[in-house]
Amino acid sequence: MIVVERIAPDGTAHRISIRGHELIADMSAPDGHDEGPDPHDLYDSALGACKAMTMLWYAQRNGIPVEGIHVGVVRDNSRERQGVYHLTTRIAVSGPLTDEQHGRLIAVAAKCPVHKLMSEVRTEIETIAVPRVSDPEGR
Repeated sequence: MIVVERIAPDGTAHRISIRGHELIADMSAPDGHDEGPDPHDLYDSALGACKAMTMLWYAQRNGIPVEGIHVGVVRDNSRERQGVYHLTTRIAVSGPLTDEQHGRLIAVAAKCPVHKLMSEVRTEIETIAVPRVSDPEGR
């Protein structure tokens, strides 16, 4: 389970704990103190990280000599309230690749699990209230 907890009673930053790893998330100014990426940044970066790791995984299994992978994610959320959240990924791969190998890596990036999750899968979210930590009777 991923756990998100507010760090300080007077702050806006939150600690995210995932399998023993910790990240800090915060709201950007003026609403927050910008002590970490905001939730949109984390969402967008999941796409970039997945594309990079999927390309590396594919390259390693297919003997493609990749030296570096750089994925930039550009967000256009100007139509988010109308139901459109647009992300553009810009991918640069370095190494002694043939044009064919380069093309295969770019194609496999579009097949990364997070890309599919964001574009092909309907996400269902359930929110459940649990007993408050400070409530000794669990109400």
